[in-house]
Amino acid sequence: MKIMVFPGQGAQFPGMGKDMFDAHGFARDRYAEAKDILGFDIADVMFNGTDEDLKQTKVTQPAIFLHSVILAEGMGAAFDPAFVAGHSLGEFSALVAAGGLGFAEGLQLVSERAQAMQAACESTPSTMAAILGLEDSLVETVCSETEGIVVAANYNCPGQLVISGEVPAIEAACAALTEAGARRALVLPVGGAFHSPLMEPARERLAVALEAADIRSPRCPIVQNVNATPETDPEVIRQNLIAQLTAPVRWTQTMEWFVAEGVNEVVEVGPGKVLQGLFKKVDRSLPTASAVVA
Repeated sequence: MKIMVFPGQGAQFPGMGKDMFDAHGFARDRYAEAKDILGFDIADVMFNGTDEDLKQTKVTQPAIFLHSVILAEGMGAAFDPAFVAGHSLGEFSALVAAGGLGFAEGLQLVSERAQAMQAACESTPSTMAAILGLEDSLVETVCSETEGIVVAANYNCPGQLVISGEVPAIEAACAALTEAGARRALVLPVGGAFHSPLMEPARERLAVALEAADIRSPRCPIVQNVNATPETDPEVIRQNLIAQLTAPVRWTQTMEWFVAEGVNEVVEVGPGKVLQGLFKKVDRSLPTASAVVA
């Protein structure tokens, strides 16, 4: 069973996608369409910008989405997964690639999502931290006992859980988790508390756009972040995409579900190899690969 997975924020790098842009007319057409939708030349930022330029949320999310969706389109008949899934932002890329949402509307939603998240980040001093080497349940307990807002946000793989919340609460939780035996408790260079209650204003803003979106049944089920469960019903997919902004990304549970179902091939569609590395943490023998244009 082959699955295709789509990366989220953090997979970006300067120059990403330029090879496809240079070699394929359909890719250049997509970038031209994106320029009209976004109101700025995202190709120029992706190909010629710095790391800092690409780290702006309003750039990062559309850039990764574009790279992933263009790559999926370029695979042609080789894009034939039994299931798709995406990490956070990657869920939108996965849905478009699987035919559950149109390209233009998908990009508009991703742009709205990025701007809404950025606005929420700027309203409250907040951040995230990676906790390595502890059981998820212990991290959850420490978060629940810490004063202020701090929650489990990204279940990335066994022994790697990212927490999210107010800066003082994150700092207190990191100290407590280090004392509890964490191998590392590393505050991340991000501008806000993604996948936490602090994203509620962004969730409300994105909900308006998603309620109006033309979401259709995808060609194959999409295993969604909020419940690590395969979905094909457009209304369920819609509500899960709305809930995703304040709910944790259950990527560990998603990977474990795939392994239990008998997946024997994982193809990462997008920049980098982050998700391939995470799958190897669950099952080292699992064949993984990066997608290529046919």
